[in-house]
Amino acid sequence: MIAYDLQCVNGHSFEGWFEDRKAYETQKKKALIACPVCSSTSIARVPSTFSIKSSGPHKQISDQQADLGEISHKLIEFVEKNFDDVGADFAKEALKMHYGVTEARNIRGVSTKAEEKTLKEEGVQFFKVPMPEVPDTDA
Repeated sequence: MIAYDLQCVNGHSFEGWFEDRKAYETQKKKALIACPVCSSTSIARVPSTFSIKSSGPHKQISDQQADLGEISHKLIEFVEKNFDDVGADFAKEALKMHYGVTEARNIRGVSTKAEEKTLKEEGVQFFKVPMPEVPDTDA
């Protein structure tokens, strides 16, 4: 299970529990997630707050580190909203677009080192963005 902090278009914050990220996205697309206060189905994930208590001396994160965290979050959010997730078919889809078999669009996914080498040899431009791993909920 995964818990997300959610907020409706009216600013009401609440928590939602889902089997995994895909379950959240599916329910959101089908407007099955509703605000418990106003019943709005216009919902967005918001950054979760958490803390970890350490036994050692307290370290404060610098403003620079906080800014980097915010930038990283915004980049991930942008990629998720504006790029089609083609999963393990990234190299195949990139080559199709490169050769005009399919219409060019923004895609994201995963590829092997061998596939990346082939893409470079074929002249396909791409870049890698490290994305946080989604916890495996099947275990």
